[in-house]
Amino acid sequence: VHPDYQYSPNLIVPMAGMIAYGEYDAVIGSRILGKGALEGGMPLYKYVSNRMLTLFQNVLLNYKLSEYHTGFRAFSAEVLQSLPLDANSDDFVFDNEMLAQVINFGYRLGEISTPTRYFEEASSINFPRSVRYGLGVLGTSVRYRLNRMRVRRSRLFRTDRQNLLGEYYHRVESEPPNQ
Repeated sequence: VHPDYQYSPNLIVPMAGMIAYGEYDAVIGSRILGKGALEGGMPLYKYVSNRMLTLFQNVLLNYKLSEYHTGFRAFSAEVLQSLPLDANSDDFVFDNEMLAQVINFGYRLGEISTPTRYFEEASSINFPRSVRYGLGVLGTSVRYRLNRMRVRRSRLFRTDRQNLLGEYYHRVESEPPNQ
């Protein structure tokens, strides 16, 4: 849960249950399903941006989600241990890259309708960072599509996880010890 109090923690148990009972490997809380977003106070420009980015991603990722931009998510341990998260950004787009990775690696991704609350202190992303995030989402989607088409490989979607760990341990072992 993003720490901005927009999402109800009461839905953590149902989300975890969807994973624990084997229905999904990852679950996101959608503000778009039902009547949550605008009625909860989501600014119109964020709603419109969310819808446009989601449409773009649904087309390029060949997937169907109501939104990709929620901060309310649950992942199985297997998903968290298997994704190449070290390739992801250290900024807001990290979450979006994770969803593209979940889809790329064939994990089952579900959604649950979640009410949301917007208020002055709730959102930690300002307009310039929102624009940077939106551009990052577009970039992630294009990288995904090019990777799937085998036009250009992306570190985000590398599959040889054990080889990567082997390379890491080999590099650590070959470095001289700190003295």
